Amino acid sequence: MLKRITLIALICIFAAAQAYANVTDEVKKTVDEVVRIVTNKEMKKNEQKRRQALKKAISDIFDYTEMAKRSLGRHWNTRTPAEKKQFVGLFETLLENSYANKIESYHNEKIVYINETTEGNNSEVRSKIITPSHDEFSLDYRLMNENGKWMVYDVVIEGVSLVSNYRSQFNRIISEHNYGELLKKLQAKSEEIKAP
Repeated sequence: MLKRITLIALICIFAAAQAYANVTDEVKKTVDEVVRIVTNKEMKKNEQKRRQALKKAISDIFDYTEMAKRSLGRHWNTRTPAEKKQFVGLFETLLENSYANKIESYHNEKIVYINETTEGNNSEVRSKIITPSHDEFSLDYRLMNENGKWMVYDVVIEGVSLVSNYRSQFNRIISEHNYGELLKKLQAKSEEIKAP
């Protein structure tokens, strides 16, 4: 009886370990796909097709709603469902377009995955980028498990959280002006950097 209980416990532990051991693999799969897109000679000729492919690859693992919610912080709860939907759309466009040029400037950088830490439904995958000139910078992904799928809700670049950075900016605009002013600024920025 004791052997049977021990065996069941080991199977449960192994199954749990398997469920959480693939967080880095999920991030790596998306990063590899992004690199494949930006280095593809045919994609380089068609900016619109490349941007669409990048958008699809990234949205498969990025939870824009969670990122938008965390970036708006305490102001999220006072928004109506329609306002939340509008804000998520603007935030998604802002992120996609702001970082498209940075992603597309990839030039043989090496990506090294350092480790991952997982506690419950949260995980962090630490990595570093090594440039051809041997400069290094850290790039960490914070993820949460949503119904068995790991989704990114924050990116930390050189110790600076993308979500925290936006939250500070958004809070300042709302405090100095109002929520409507934040929307105007996001809409203007989206138009300014709109993808083709």
